[in-house]
Amino acid sequence: MLENREEELTTVRVQDPRVQNEGSWNSYVDYKIFLHTNSKAFTAKTSCVRRRYREFVWLRRQLQKNAGLVPVPELPGKSTFFVGSTDEFIEKRRQGLQQFLEKVVQNVVLLSDSRLHLFLQSQLSVPAIEACVQGQGTQTVTEAILHYAMSNCGWVQEEEGRPSTLPGRDPRASCAGLGSPRGCLESIPDWSDFGVDDAHSESPEEPPGSGQDPQ
Repeated sequence: MLENREEELTTVRVQDPRVQNEGSWNSYVDYKIFLHTNSKAFTAKTSCVRRRYREFVWLRRQLQKNAGLVPVPELPGKSTFFVGSTDEFIEKRRQGLQQFLEKVVQNVVLLSDSRLHLFLQSQLSVPAIEACVQGQGTQTVTEAILHYAMSNCGWVQEEEGRPSTLPGRDPRASCAGLGSPRGCLESIPDWSDFGVDDAHSESPEEPPGSGQDPQ
C-alpha cells in the first residue's frame, strides 16, 4: 500500500515596496517578503519580513560561498543609470527579487543554509544573522525564528492600513528583543565586516538618470 504523502509547496512573494526615511540623506526602499509553506525545511510555516536590496546582495554572496559548485540564481542588476521612472525601476527590481527567491527556495542545497532561513523568517539585521549563525548569542537559529514568529511582528505588516512600526521606533528593529543584548546578538559588528560598504549603501534615493540606484 502506497503511503499518501502531501506534496511540499512553498510560496514566496516580494511585494509592497516602501521608501524608508523618505526625504533624508539615508532613504532607501525595502520590500515585504511573505512566505507560506508546508515544507519541513522551514521552522515557521508562515512568515512576513521586510528586506532591502543590499541585504539580498549579502544573502546571495553568502549562499554562493557556502554552496560550492551549486549555482545560485542571479539578482536583478544594479544599474548606475536607468531610463524610466523610479516606480518602474522599483517594480522591475521587485519582480527580479521575487524570481530570485522563488528559485532559491526550490534548491535543496541552498535551503540548508541557516542564513537563508533567518533572512526569510526573522527581522534580524545582517550582522545579527551572522552572529546568530556563529553561536555568538543566547538563541539558536530555530529559537530566533520561533521568537519572531511568536511575537506576531510579521503579521503586523500584513494588516492593511496599519503602520509597520509605532511612531518613533526604527522600522528595521526586530521585535520582542531580537537583535538586542537579550536576543540573538550580544555585539553587532559594522556592515563593512561583511563586505558591505555603508558609504555607498546608505546614499539617498534620487530620480532615475541622476546616477543613483535605489538600494
